[in-house]
Amino acid sequence: MSLLKIPHAIPNTVIFDWHATLVDTKDAMYRAVDDVLPILEEHGLIERLVKPGESKTLEDEKLVKYVRKNARLHPRIKSERKVSRTDIFEVLFSKNEEAKALAHKYFDECYGKYAGVVEPFEDGIRDNLIELRSLGMKLGVISNRKREYMEKEIRNVENGSWVPLFDTLTCGDDVAQRKPAPDLILKALDNLGMPASTGCWYVGDSTTDVVAAKLAGVTAVFYNGAGWDRRWIDKIFPETVTHPHTPDTIINHFDELTEMVALYRHIDLEIHPIRSH
Repeated sequence: MSLLKIPHAIPNTVIFDWHATLVDTKDAMYRAVDDVLPILEEHGLIERLVKPGESKTLEDEKLVKYVRKNARLHPRIKSERKVSRTDIFEVLFSKNEEAKALAHKYFDECYGKYAGVVEPFEDGIRDNLIELRSLGMKLGVISNRKREYMEKEIRNVENGSWVPLFDTLTCGDDVAQRKPAPDLILKALDNLGMPASTGCWYVGDSTTDVVAAKLAGVTAVFYNGAGWDRRWIDKIFPETVTHPHTPDTIINHFDELTEMVALYRHIDLEIHPIRSH
């Protein structure tokens, strides 16, 4: 996959993933996963883990094997803090939607004990959001989290100053299926009165975010906030028959996103100058 890929559509809407994209919820997510994994067996979910030889990568297979044996995450995964709970559940259960739904349910029950501490993932993100709005973008945020947790967290970021920056907030309990299904993106666009098109740029940090964007028919912007190298990015986006979805572009910092939107906006005004009046 080329890292030089660029979006093909001028943006009118930018929708963001929450955890590990816009914000860092610190250890809350991993603490809740720690609570969930030991109870998988009592809920009949251990037997639903991906079978040996059916994982996407060797690393995924090792994660499944470790969880099956130890009922917890490997310490390295927790120390690096680069993998979302959605990606963890995707690795563990793959296409077993019922098992994933149950895992998310138990996660929600556990997460409430830790929700609340949240900080911007990068310095200056609020300024970037303000600039995107000044460029005429509608802004939305989506998350697999329950609404009660999301509303609490967004109010806690920089003294609540982020709340008015978004035109819609869409949460896991607002839709039938969470990411990587496209429901959250489609619901956010419906809230905004916008069609599902590549004019919507969806920014997220995980493979499930890219899959959700592609299934929704919008532009997939992969935020490489974890600092993955080219080798690893090629591995997680192999562009094969079984895993065909790849991002339309990759950004490493939010300044890159803002600059790209500004460039596309400038091009749009040159093509359609009447819109500037």
